[in-house]
Amino acid sequence: MRKTMYRIIVLITLCLVLIGQAQAQRYLPGQKGFQVTASAVDGFNLKNGDKQAFAVGLAFSNYRNFGDHWVFGAEYLQKKHAYKDILIPTAQFTAEGGYFLNYFASPRKTFLFSIGLSGMAGYETVNWGKELLYDGSTIENKDAILYGGALTLEIEAFLSDRTILLIHGRERLLFGSSINKIHLQVGVGIKFIIND
Repeated sequence: MRKTMYRIIVLITLCLVLIGQAQAQRYLPGQKGFQVTASAVDGFNLKNGDKQAFAVGLAFSNYRNFGDHWVFGAEYLQKKHAYKDILIPTAQFTAEGGYFLNYFASPRKTFLFSIGLSGMAGYETVNWGKELLYDGSTIENKDAILYGGALTLEIEAFLSDRTILLIHGRERLLFGSSINKIHLQVGVGIKFIIND
C-alpha cells in the first residue's frame, strides 16, 4: 500500500512540475507541409496602369535536418501592361523545385528564417495568345517557354502546432520571356503541417 501511495505522489508531482513544458515537435526530419502563398509582383497597383501584378502559388515542403527543407510547387503570375485605355495581360505558369537552408531559428522553434534557391521552368503567354488588338495593332511579343531560377528569403512563424505563417521576398530570373526576365515578389502565405 505504501509503495502504491508513493508512486501516486511521485506521478502527481512529476505532472505538476512538467505542466506547460510539453511542446510540439517542430522542424523534424521527414515532416511535410502544404503551403498556399500570394504575392505582389514588381510593386502592386490596383489602379488602371502598368505594374498591376500578382502571383499565387501552391507548394509541398519536406523538412530535413535543422529546419532545412525541400520545396516543390507551382505558381501563377500575372502582370498587366497599359496600352492606351486597356491593360494587356502577361501570364506565367511555372513549376519549381528548391532547397531552403535554415539561417536562423528561435530556441523554442516558433520562428525560422531561411534562404532558398530554386530551379524554375514554365510557360508565358502574352494577351492569351491574341496578337491583334482592338485598334488593329499587333503584339510582337510571343508566347514562350521559360527557364531559370529564384532566390527566396522566407520567414516562418508557428501560429499553432500545425499552422505556420509565411512571409517571403523573392527574386525570379526567368530566361525566354520577351517581356520581363526579372520579377521581385513580396508576399505572405500559410503552411499546414500534414504529418508528425
